[in-house]
Amino acid sequence: MANQPDLSIPLETVCFIISKAREFDAKDEVTIPDPGSNATDDDMRAVLEDHTNDPVRTEIASTIWSLNEDAQIDLVTLTWLGRGDGDAESWDELRAAATEAHNERTADYLLGIPLLADYLEEGLAQLGFSCRDVEE
Repeated sequence: MANQPDLSIPLETVCFIISKAREFDAKDEVTIPDPGSNATDDDMRAVLEDHTNDPVRTEIASTIWSLNEDAQIDLVTLTWLGRGDGDAESWDELRAAATEAHNERTADYLLGIPLLADYLEEGLAQLGFSCRDVEE
């Protein structure tokens, strides 16, 4: 893409969030809210359930909270781009809308989007980026 925007968030960080979001999206409904027993006795089933104190959710949220405001805005913009709210040519307009909507709840907002990993990956692709570039 000729007019690739300069992202305020490192590609490595976006790819880390994509990876963790895939883990988080794979969680199942909680069947036993407070098992109260030894996890190994329960075959570690609770690890696969979406508990409120989920360590994957905490890791994603901590990563997002550690980003500066511009990086958080780019992350939201990438999500919206991948969701189809615009195209690569409308990056500046999408980013302006994300800037206006920015608040202290970015992590909660993004974690509430069921296809977050897919949207971020698609947003990167529309801008000519790929997580494969990080792995190489």
